[in-house]
Amino acid sequence: MLDEQAAKAARGDNFQAALSEAIQASADWLVRRQKPEGYWVGRLESNSCMEAEWRLALWFMGLDDHHLCPRLAASLRESQSADGSWRIYHGAPAGDINTTVEAYAALRCHGDDPHAPHMARARAWILSKGGLRNVRVFTRYWLALIGEWPWDRTPNLPPEVIWFPNWFVFSIYNFAQWARATLMPIAVLSARRPTRPLPAERRLNELFPEGRARFDYELPPKPGADFWDRFFRAADKTLHALQGFGRKTGLSLGRDAAIKRALEWIIRHQDADGVWGGIQPPWIYSLMALHTEGYALDHPVLAKGLAALDDPRWRVDVGEATWIQASTSPVWDTELTLLALHDADVVKAHEAAVERAVQWLLDQQVRRPGDWRVKVPNVEPGGWAFEYKNYFYPDTDDTAVALIALAPFRDDPKWKAKGLDEAIRLGVDWLIGMQSECGGWGAFDKDNDKKILTKIPFCDFGEALDPPSVDVTAHVIEAFGKLGYDKTHPAMKRALDWMKKEQEPDGSWFGRWGVNYVYGTGAALPALEAIGEDMSAPYVQRACDWLVSMQQADGGWGESCASYMDPAMKGRGTPTASQTAWALMGLVAANRAQDREAIQKGLAFLVERQKNGTWEEPEYTGTGFPGYGVGQTIKLGDPLLAERLKQGPELSRAFMINYNLYRHYFPLMAMGRARRLLGA
Repeated sequence: MLDEQAAKAARGDNFQAALSEAIQASADWLVRRQKPEGYWVGRLESNSCMEAEWRLALWFMGLDDHHLCPRLAASLRESQSADGSWRIYHGAPAGDINTTVEAYAALRCHGDDPHAPHMARARAWILSKGGLRNVRVFTRYWLALIGEWPWDRTPNLPPEVIWFPNWFVFSIYNFAQWARATLMPIAVLSARRPTRPLPAERRLNELFPEGRARFDYELPPKPGADFWDRFFRAADKTLHALQGFGRKTGLSLGRDAAIKRALEWIIRHQDADGVWGGIQPPWIYSLMALHTEGYALDHPVLAKGLAALDDPRWRVDVGEATWIQASTSPVWDTELTLLALHDADVVKAHEAAVERAVQWLLDQQVRRPGDWRVKVPNVEPGGWAFEYKNYFYPDTDDTAVALIALAPFRDDPKWKAKGLDEAIRLGVDWLIGMQSECGGWGAFDKDNDKKILTKIPFCDFGEALDPPSVDVTAHVIEAFGKLGYDKTHPAMKRALDWMKKEQEPDGSWFGRWGVNYVYGTGAALPALEAIGEDMSAPYVQRACDWLVSMQQADGGWGESCASYMDPAMKGRGTPTASQTAWALMGLVAANRAQDREAIQKGLAFLVERQKNGTWEEPEYTGTGFPGYGVGQTIKLGDPLLAERLKQGPELSRAFMINYNLYRHYFPLMAMGRARRLLGA
């Protein structure tokens, strides 16, 4: 008996040593990759629409000889799947018709022979999926820009929306940040209907096997369409008729004034680094809209926007290929790395690196008003944005995590002297002002939840709304808890009540910005613990039980992106380092005696799979849009859901992300917290 106990103790000592070594190796790996300015940033992988659309945009703007053209084409060829399609995320069960059509069009635009094997495979795949008839609105816009689709068969987006008052339901400020910033330049393009046709030998005739004259360009009918769906379809036809009348008669009907105002809005919203909204869609469409309106390529606004393509912060070069990132995540990566170093108790060991990061993060606080001010006019600026220079759109998620990362330094006289208290005060006040009426927080705007907007034909892409989500709300709650607030605070009471209502019957929470229920549940539990919730409460216990039930035999947790459409995939998928870390942090926060074995197994999964201080993770565990159209969770049992959304587990309407640093700082965070718990 004594020998068995001694062996057990030895195994425990060995594991504690291995865990400490893994923590140290992980921290060292991260510190070595800190940028000289003090921040961290990892590659943000998405899908091949990025490279395809940039190749088409360069053609549209007459930049046929741009040095990136062959490199973008090379990346498209490298990203193609064996069946000829292009996919939305790693391991997706099938390709995406929209990405595949855009990639095919870009390669044909570049001059790839339609009879080449990779093109023949792509074309066969497209035709096998119903062809161009099934592409989304945005893909139709791209085909119209290169002369392959009639503009009058694309959803009309009148630039006159710029005149709508803020109180009107169709005001641009009722659209999500990303939709609003994209809507304005597309409205200009939709009004002007510009094209730069492909040369005859590069046209997409082979995608119209029965001829263009016999092709049906209309949007397919929506299964289960209601009154508003039918109303907006009819309104779209009316707008096209009015636009045609204006073009024939030469009457602008006030259109020129609306376009002028839209252009002013676009120029005013350009980011300091040359892009728009910190993301690809408004950046690329704004360049084309300004070009269409006669702005020269060497005009300062266009020149700055085009120059960003060569900024190494935006492009990724591998061999002869180039990928353009859909966004960049320096603030997000830096604050989460700071938090991980603190959780791992290695701040003193890396004091210089931490000090540079804290100062850089303080400098990134946005202290100027942005679009959010339209709905929240009486609150001081004080948020943080996700990207480098996105001052118009700070977000509540980055702001909350920035406050969590800065909280450990608020009593240090050195940082007090540098304004940390004021930065925290502004951040807290801004978050309180951004709380939605229901008690939760959306990412960029308050009460951005008018579902009627999702009925507009233009809005058939991923999401047009930004309503509150549990994961963002949980991060805000956690931030308030770390700063000393408790659950009696009025904002926290409302937030907790809302979170409880959002819990799934099985105990989990939906993940809006990360994949998926593991992310939502892993975010909720630490928030509840930080704010002083009773962690023995039945609803908390159900959440823990669900997490434990999803642990896999090897000790890890994994959840496929397919879980956004396939209920059977909820909490299931290839185990990953990041998702294992989220589950562990949830269980550590609950601190249940019966979960110790699950925590030990999860830690062993991370320790055993670490290689040179890091982890391999090709899986996508970040979410841009689930593709539901309403910006929040929906019920997945509807038999018409896939047909109505035009997506299945391949997520054709979604936008999924592989944040390349998730595999590093989240495991470090989890290991540090678990070591503290087990040591205690």
